[in-house]
Amino acid sequence: METLNWDDLRYFLEVARTQRASGAAKRLGVDHTTVARRVRELEAALGTVLFDKSRAGGFVLTAEGLRLLAYADTIESTVQSASEQFALGAQSLSGHVRVGSTEGFGCFFLAPQLARFTGKHPDMSIDLLPVPHFVSLSKREADLAIMLERPERGQYVSTKLCDYRLRLYGTPDYLERHAPIRTAADLRHHAFISYVADLAFSHELLYLERTVPNVTASLCSTSVIAQYHAALQGSALAILPCFMAEPDPRLVAILPDEIVVTRRFWLCSREDLRKLRRITALWDYLRAAADANQALLMGESPKMHYIEP
Repeated sequence: METLNWDDLRYFLEVARTQRASGAAKRLGVDHTTVARRVRELEAALGTVLFDKSRAGGFVLTAEGLRLLAYADTIESTVQSASEQFALGAQSLSGHVRVGSTEGFGCFFLAPQLARFTGKHPDMSIDLLPVPHFVSLSKREADLAIMLERPERGQYVSTKLCDYRLRLYGTPDYLERHAPIRTAADLRHHAFISYVADLAFSHELLYLERTVPNVTASLCSTSVIAQYHAALQGSALAILPCFMAEPDPRLVAILPDEIVVTRRFWLCSREDLRKLRRITALWDYLRAAADANQALLMGESPKMHYIEP
């Protein structure tokens, strides 16, 4: 252990998170051969194998690697906390935060809100990951995550971010060209856009089959943004988040008091990161932004509001 180079732990952590030497190299700003060498040196210093390596699976942690990961994570968090405490210019926010989110919320709500935040805090940098799948906080794919489901296990801090609504939307042109919709029963004669059921990353996304029974979708996608753009073509109807559809005059809500779904977003972070200044500042800002936009999120207004970061 006297020969252990603690700087090698940075390389170990990035390989553990990306499972690729090339991916770790990109995040660390070095050549992939440097990453592989540093991992080998760490394994030699510890006298154990930390990764099972294959072309197909990449770098997969062994049992010993998983044990080391817990220690390395703690060391990284401690160093980050110490850096914040002793950094020059402690009055200004600085550092990097990666935010994971569902695709629609990330693109239509978080992107403009975070642009305001970084404009106010130029020493901070933010990666926004609006993806149609869950991001892993344990693998540090994100520091903060907005999730459809609250984590039930693990060392996480979570809070309700907001409720939001979804309604059935279509274009005025579609409604003019098709049979009138006066009740939910009339919907059986219409075409729909929805998720690919067996590829939906959360059961919470399968709104159509629960909200409008006995109808089938003519077009399916794993992306809610793809569904939004497909609905704009005027050939089918789609259940969309109100924060996406209400601001768009090309879409109108259909049976808005009858076909309505209410869901919830959770704001989550790892316990060891939650007290970092930059995490706390962004956490509080996102909660305040969501509170200020309750009417938009609940489909009661098409207007987005901004708060002072």
